[in-house]
Amino acid sequence: MTLTDPAPVTTHIAPGEPLLSVRDLRVWFELRRFGLGVAGYVRAVDDVSFDLYEGEAIAIVGESGCGKSSLMRTILGLNRPREGRIIFDGRDISRFTREELRWYRTRVGYVQQDPYGALPPFMTVRSILEEPLIVAGVKNRQARIERIRKAMQEVKMTPVDDFLGKFPHQLSGGQQQRIVIARAILLEPRLLVADEPVSMLDASVRVEILTLLRQLQQDHRLSVIYITHDLSTVRYFSERIFVMYAGKIVEKGPVDEILERPKHPYTWALLAATPEPDPRNAHMFREVPPGEPPSLITPPPGCRFHPRCAKIIQGVCEVKVPPEKEVTPNHLVQCWLYDPDVSPDPPDM
Repeated sequence: MTLTDPAPVTTHIAPGEPLLSVRDLRVWFELRRFGLGVAGYVRAVDDVSFDLYEGEAIAIVGESGCGKSSLMRTILGLNRPREGRIIFDGRDISRFTREELRWYRTRVGYVQQDPYGALPPFMTVRSILEEPLIVAGVKNRQARIERIRKAMQEVKMTPVDDFLGKFPHQLSGGQQQRIVIARAILLEPRLLVADEPVSMLDASVRVEILTLLRQLQQDHRLSVIYITHDLSTVRYFSERIFVMYAGKIVEKGPVDEILERPKHPYTWALLAATPEPDPRNAHMFREVPPGEPPSLITPPPGCRFHPRCAKIIQGVCEVKVPPEKEVTPNHLVQCWLYDPDVSPDPPDM
């Protein structure tokens, strides 16, 4: 059976409009106690909104536990949102049926963080790549083989016949990740979600994989969501950066603008902690925010970064949630430091 497009719930997007729109998204996970029912919620994603355009690559960055993986899983249709909408190509995926989700997953590719864990150890490369084509309804065996060969050539796994009969443990880490990428592009998706695709690889291989992803994005005009905690790689892969902290996107804007002129104190702290290949760093102390990220079960009121912020405005930051302000064209930040009614002289980070 070949999957067919479900009927759109909104008008089809026109050229220049977002391919993916996330609006007021909340993803909360229930905490239950035996005999007491719901005891609380983990607010993994809390009121997140953004747009992703055709052929654009964005990076979602933040430390572990900030909610970026929960956001990714919800965009993939693996989690159901508590509130909000995710509009893909004019269709609201948050209300999709199981059959509509099957269609959607043929339009979205997923590159996992751990390539060895993502590949079934008992299947050959050929079987691994043939399975999604069978599930998607490609019945002709020769057509499946041709698509597999094309995908493997695109990820530079050549000669193809040398790899088709191998098992994952017979491949290097970089080769395993190339197979994961080949599987992600087999069905010719429009959106690719890459969840820290190079964090498990040697430093020498990371550049190769990022260069490969960038080339595939340009060749196929893919929209890409690149999830990472490593700000040192985003400059070479993304057009925009979204900085996430404690379930919220606190700053977003063009890559150069964010990296060279960060506005939110948390973004500044992330950049300050990014290692640079400079011998002087061995004798240099870098300031980092004190404390730990807040609990997403009981997040702090007001700005969620205020318990760790060195630039806190007493009586404001710990009470009121900051609105999103456009400080320069297309550079938005959620911080009271840039509200002229609260802070007449915004700091220079």
